Amino acid sequence: MKPAHDIAEKLNRDCQCAATDLARLGSSLDEALQPAESITNTHPHLFAQMPVFLEPQHVAQMQRVIEAVEELVRVPAYQDAVTAAAPALARTTRGNPGVFFGFDFHIGPDGPKLIEINTNAGGAFLNAAVRDAQLACCPAAAGYLARLPTGRELEQRIVAMFQREFALAGNVAPLRTIAIVDDNPGAQYLFPEFQLAKRLFDSHGIRTHIIDTAALELDGRHVVANGDRIDLIYNRSTDFYLEADHSRVLRLVYENNFAVVTPHPRAHALYANKSNLALLSSASELARFGIKPESAELLVRTTPPTREVHGCEETWWRSRKDWFFKPRGGFASRGAYRGDKMTRRVFEEVMKGGYIAQRFTPAGERRRVTPAGNEALKVDIRCYAYAGEIQLMAARLYQGQTTNFRTAGGGFAPLYVVELQS
Repeated sequence: MKPAHDIAEKLNRDCQCAATDLARLGSSLDEALQPAESITNTHPHLFAQMPVFLEPQHVAQMQRVIEAVEELVRVPAYQDAVTAAAPALARTTRGNPGVFFGFDFHIGPDGPKLIEINTNAGGAFLNAAVRDAQLACCPAAAGYLARLPTGRELEQRIVAMFQREFALAGNVAPLRTIAIVDDNPGAQYLFPEFQLAKRLFDSHGIRTHIIDTAALELDGRHVVANGDRIDLIYNRSTDFYLEADHSRVLRLVYENNFAVVTPHPRAHALYANKSNLALLSSASELARFGIKPESAELLVRTTPPTREVHGCEETWWRSRKDWFFKPRGGFASRGAYRGDKMTRRVFEEVMKGGYIAQRFTPAGERRRVTPAGNEALKVDIRCYAYAGEIQLMAARLYQGQTTNFRTAGGGFAPLYVVELQS
């Protein structure tokens, strides 16, 4: 019997099958969204055809890591520590935890490594939409694919999650209206995802508006979008603590509980501030917070060592090749630098403050054959989670320093878990 590791590694190296019917997917999205130009033209590298193969134990370990993070977040001492360094708004508590947390992993020879956590992780609606265009490309994938939820079942889970968020915030009445909020949403690369979300919620009787953050209005104790009173704001803005002028109304809504905001500033402080990774990777800090020893050991083992960037510049410069530098409040890999690619000018900017350094952890590889020869794509695994449970998973295939949607053959890719074979 071959171990799943051997099978997954071989398939990621050698399998050239197409697991996503891109033509069918493009037609389905165009029919649903009615764009001015086909999404296959405007977003040519949003979806990858090739699948990525994982071992069952990797999935199990990623779930355990997510559960360990949830255990830590429930500790009052940890909450106090991370919110003390955040704006005061992050100390405002609400009953709803926040939708679509993204736990991003690299899979290495010794298993998954937690690279970062995001609280407004993009792509979940897109990956739900792609589910029914996925193909059983080989026997190793067929059994797993048959057990996955259908696209409709994934959509039902998403709607139920938003309804639960609304209820956890103390509401008894049904969820009737949603505003999907971002800064200039029509210009966002993932705007088609907002459209898919609106279409889904509308189909379940929940009136939904896509609106610029600055266009929200207040009518007494009610928030209004396009003249409609809003029950819940699905917050996709990267102004995480609502500090910008254009977030003034959204800030008032959250401060005064005029509507449910998800995800919210407190969730970002508890989970997604990059400085938190320094706590997750520190045995002494985790011991101070008092979580279970096995949870602490797991977090230290799976979170690459992370440090605040300060101190001797020359020491950091000499060791830069061992580190990946990220802005504390960053998102979508913006302003992130691999140490061995940094120029002295960029390094000096990083040393001015606001950065953390994470021990460089190479991404996994997915190999493909092109007319020009063999090439390797990097693999980033995203687990979309709610309240500590993985809802769906996707891979992102890319080349370069960080994940992107500019790589030919790259984009969101389906994940297939390889069972043991006799």
